[in-house]
Amino acid sequence: MKHYSHIETSFIHGGISTDEYTGAVNVPIYQTSTYAQKNIGTDVKWEYSRTGNPTRAALESLIAELEVGDAGFAFGSGMAALTAVISLFKSGDKILISSNVYGGTYRVLDKIFSNFGITYQITDTTDLKAFEEAITPEVKAVIVETPANPLLTITDLQAIAQIAHRHSLKAIADNTFMTPYLQRPLEHGFDIVVHSATKYIGGHSDVVAGLVVTKEPEDSQKIAFIQNATGGVAGPFDSFLMIRGIKTLAVRMDRHAQNAQDIAEYLQLHNGVKTVYYPGLAGFKGHEIHKKQAKNGGAMISFELTEEYDIKKFFPSLKLITLAESLGGVESLVCHPASMTHASIPRELRLKLGITDNLIRLSVGIENASDLISDLKQAIDSSRI
Repeated sequence: MKHYSHIETSFIHGGISTDEYTGAVNVPIYQTSTYAQKNIGTDVKWEYSRTGNPTRAALESLIAELEVGDAGFAFGSGMAALTAVISLFKSGDKILISSNVYGGTYRVLDKIFSNFGITYQITDTTDLKAFEEAITPEVKAVIVETPANPLLTITDLQAIAQIAHRHSLKAIADNTFMTPYLQRPLEHGFDIVVHSATKYIGGHSDVVAGLVVTKEPEDSQKIAFIQNATGGVAGPFDSFLMIRGIKTLAVRMDRHAQNAQDIAEYLQLHNGVKTVYYPGLAGFKGHEIHKKQAKNGGAMISFELTEEYDIKKFFPSLKLITLAESLGGVESLVCHPASMTHASIPRELRLKLGITDNLIRLSVGIENASDLISDLKQAIDSSRI
């Protein structure tokens, strides 16, 4: 595996960056389900595309290098990637999860893995004492999002990893919001990183995919077996799109984050905005912790309007920013977590976690920041009761 001094170079030249058969500067889309073999019983590199595909292998090699891990694995979606990781555990095991994680993470644990005897507990991972007190003999892992979805809550990765390892837990991070350009949890002691590559890694709202990176060879072997046995792999065309997206990840994330910083600072000053959640703001809880483990504040902002403004008027008033599920594309997207991304979480629990009915989540794109601010201004102003 090649290593370059700067990650921006690795985005373009890392992993398997050229085709070994033709010299093509882009790894081709090997759109095949199987491969010709010369004879039975011979050792071959490629035999069946669920087990391995050259395009997917190039992506997996690349993401492993970018996250500074032992091995990478590409799946058909972020939830397929997370499902493979949770499949490391067995009946009777318990997993601690950060407060206000993505609704799909909660749903798959609450509705699917509970059927197999794997339980979970929502824990405030920003409170190290409370986190450690939640660890019982049944707890085998912690899943952390930082910044968390949708309140951008910040968890100290290094501190959580140290506590987890003291109790022999696997430390798993969902790094979707930050990408390996802005934050690398394995460097802070975590064991496994998961991405919904649908988001910033793909970057153009044209692919659904997931990625896993493991730090230890033992976990790499286990995930490789699960990936092949359960079969939720990324296809070659989707793998190609993700490689293409990664090549521009650095320049996109720089623009995303600068726009988000400008917008968050604007929203703080608007009389119609009650609260702004953005780790790049100096007064934001967890700002100093985030600054020590991430390059910048990222491109996700959540905010609440004051009681004098109606969110049901806000969303239809937007002209440039699109109301849609997902995040991380070049275009700015806005959503209502309570009825969209976190609708699977019961309302009583949502409110307890701070996900109110007035919360708005904004995925800041790479358009001109002034145009985005103007769109937000007229939408907020138009929603005044």
